[in-house]
Amino acid sequence: MSDASNEPFHILSHDCTGVEAIMARTRHSFARHSHEQFGIGFMFEGAQKSLSGRGMVEAGAGNIITVNPREVHDGTPIGQSPRGWNMLYFDPDLISYAAHDMSDGKSGEYEFTNPVMTSPDVAKCFAALFNAITQGNSQTAALRREEMLFLLLHHAIIVPGIKPGQFDPARNQASNRADQNIARAKAMIDDAPDENLSLADLANAAGLSRFQTVRHFTRATGLTPHAYIIQRRLDFARRLITTGTPLAEVAATAGFADQSHLNRHFIRAYGLSPGRFKRAVSSGS
Repeated sequence: MSDASNEPFHILSHDCTGVEAIMARTRHSFARHSHEQFGIGFMFEGAQKSLSGRGMVEAGAGNIITVNPREVHDGTPIGQSPRGWNMLYFDPDLISYAAHDMSDGKSGEYEFTNPVMTSPDVAKCFAALFNAITQGNSQTAALRREEMLFLLLHHAIIVPGIKPGQFDPARNQASNRADQNIARAKAMIDDAPDENLSLADLANAAGLSRFQTVRHFTRATGLTPHAYIIQRRLDFARRLITTGTPLAEVAATAGFADQSHLNRHFIRAYGLSPGRFKRAVSSGS
């Protein structure tokens, strides 16, 4: 759909239930309104001011913007140029389900505490989640979406009573035990990197919640579960390529959606295509 100025305002199609993805670039001034969903977005251009349920705020390029369900807000551009943002709206039940997992089953409540924030962690997680929702077409897209949603919600909220880096002996001991359990989830991936594993599968293997699995797995390996699966699949693909396996067969056997999916991740990781790698190893160079 478009605003009154006929500038782009797009609802992006995807197959992720309970999520609405928006890409907008507009000078339109929005009247006070509210949404039934949680909303979080990234401003990539321009600036705006808005009166939200948490006071008057301003946001500019590089900022994260948030809104809670039924929070009345408006939005007016600052200056004459349009402002642009990518936005994700989540059904409350989806966020409640994630919050319940993040609190070890103690609560399903969640609220964005800051209407505008500058956070590299949140921005990175948002970009990864937005891409996974709007462009994800691999067998591990669901896992990627779920893990990035947990990390996004984790970084976007301020936990009362706990300061960043604050030492908690009980929490530290629990983390050490969790790291030991992560080995089971890691082994599940190592044993069958081509399998279409879900975050729930890995959490069950580790004996942890899905959120705990993402956190502890990332700390233990340096990669999220999704990224670790992709890396193991790339390792598998490289071994297959060195045996002379056709590239289309390599992609299918290693667990990639198709050859283009393999190509994209292979180039991203190694700086050359699987075809170039195959020619290099075939010639002995």
